Amino acid sequence: MRPSTLRGLLCAGALLGAPPAPAPAQGFTKLDTLIAMRDGVRLHTSIWAPAAVHPPLPFIFLRTPYGIDDRDPAKSTYLASLVADGYIFVYQDIRGRFKSEGKFVMQRPPRRPADARAIDESTDAYDTIDWLVRHVPGNNGRVGMLGVSYDGWLTAMAMLDPHPALKAVSPQASPADMFLGDDFHHNGAFRLSYGFEYAVLTEASDTNAQFNFDRYDTFDWYLRLGALSNVNAKYLHGTLPSWNDFVAHPNYDAFWQTQAFAPYLTRVTVPTLNVGGWWDQEDFYGPVKIYEILEKDDPDHLNYLVVGPWNHGGWRRADGSKLGDISFDSNTSKYFRQHIEAPWFAYWLHDKGSRNFAEATVFQTGSNQWERYDSWPPASSRPTNLYMRAGGKLSFEAPPANEPDAADTYISDPAHPVPYRRRPISPTYPGGGWPTWLVEDQRFVDNRPDVLSWQTEPLQNDVKIAGDIVARIFAATSGSDSDWVIKLIDVYPENYSESTGLSGYQLMIADEILRGRFRESFDHPAAITPGAITPYVIDLHTNDHAFLKGHRIMVQIQSTWFPLYDANPQTFVDNIFTASPSDYQKATQRVFRSPRSASHIVLPVVP
Repeated sequence: MRPSTLRGLLCAGALLGAPPAPAPAQGFTKLDTLIAMRDGVRLHTSIWAPAAVHPPLPFIFLRTPYGIDDRDPAKSTYLASLVADGYIFVYQDIRGRFKSEGKFVMQRPPRRPADARAIDESTDAYDTIDWLVRHVPGNNGRVGMLGVSYDGWLTAMAMLDPHPALKAVSPQASPADMFLGDDFHHNGAFRLSYGFEYAVLTEASDTNAQFNFDRYDTFDWYLRLGALSNVNAKYLHGTLPSWNDFVAHPNYDAFWQTQAFAPYLTRVTVPTLNVGGWWDQEDFYGPVKIYEILEKDDPDHLNYLVVGPWNHGGWRRADGSKLGDISFDSNTSKYFRQHIEAPWFAYWLHDKGSRNFAEATVFQTGSNQWERYDSWPPASSRPTNLYMRAGGKLSFEAPPANEPDAADTYISDPAHPVPYRRRPISPTYPGGGWPTWLVEDQRFVDNRPDVLSWQTEPLQNDVKIAGDIVARIFAATSGSDSDWVIKLIDVYPENYSESTGLSGYQLMIADEILRGRFRESFDHPAAITPGAITPYVIDLHTNDHAFLKGHRIMVQIQSTWFPLYDANPQTFVDNIFTASPSDYQKATQRVFRSPRSASHIVLPVVP
């Protein structure tokens, strides 16, 4: 295919702007066009085709709300291995963003199949693929889709009603449920700084915007903000649809349920490579949940999982040998791109290589090695209880039957919340400390009176875990609502190599929060009985980690994690987004460690 051929074809349609730019060194020609969807709305699309004569090639198709003008596959570290294999790359602005027509809707819900005139992200992907295979010369009739974060969600949406030419998809760091575990909420607790700043980013204009904070330390700004009702009253004034949705839907109602994937991903329709990172600060829940949902009906073994030692989209970085202060002894990002992702797409789209893909390929942190499993979680793991004991001890031995009832106590004050990372806390976007906060040394909260800690003695042998981690705690609060934050931490030895600077380092391995009002139901919240010992089950998600000999295992519990999460008033109200300042009260928190109420962590220990 010569560039002039493709150019002539697209010019007959809706070519944007100037003629194609000269081919870069790698030999691509870029053409911009507007592709009409079934309802007449046109979406801005860039097509990067190899300039040299080539055999018919498959497409790699990426859809995004973040703009495509600067997307050049020849300059992309993320796509380098795919470029080497030979593809036609296609990028698209979704509705209402940048140069595409139509209205942008955050996480546009899937359409009702009975409504033939309805559109959603799945129909837009379908219509675009249909146009590409019919109009772009030199293609082999096969399309692969991939993307990270919102782009990953758009990839997963294309699976709902896939075009016959869609032969492989890789949703990467895709959210799956925005109330239960992804960007905007975790177990009903609202992700304040992320929710506020992301709504501004995507909805304050049709491009990307940042909120103009009047101080560098956003911890201080959010604390001065006070009650959530002040956001619209003082700053947004009802102008951002997503914030208004947060306020209108404080519980897991139909609004959130219709956005979640569980009702729609009922079977595997396209070979799927789900990708996530152990320290993803935005969407770790999503890729694992999508994999779990699809596993329920995967008779042809087309559903795969990859998890590495990355933050959000960290596999796109040139060097994946470190994250923050933590080293992984090899370039894990490059390994993924060259040895997992590229061969996977080559098999489905080029008929190259063999189908020797592990069901789950995960990086075991601590030991720093890749593991291949026939199932996830692996069948070899055994649930093992690790108990909170007296004196800040953590033990695999349960409290003896003759031990008296006991609890550890702290005061939780929403006016003096625990920061989620070291201050000053820079804005979420752009950059700053947000991408790596999950691997920060947790000693910055040492000796805070509102954080409880328990730890084991130095381990006599490695303790390897692979699978699902669950916290089962028994707690009481003097308030009528409460948040419970659980952190599982790997404590490095004090005599760890000085050259690394990690002596005594407290590395968070797993973490989660539960808003107490949702302990029994996410759609029907209920007050907590003040003073009553109440059981809580908190899913700390899945992991693969080796706590090495000489290290300690630590568990921390607290009730604020600010401003990542809004401060719970600790007084039950119908809607925290409309709570008044007087609703925010101190509370006395007790975590029990007695034989009858033995708080513990369930670890998936591998023999």
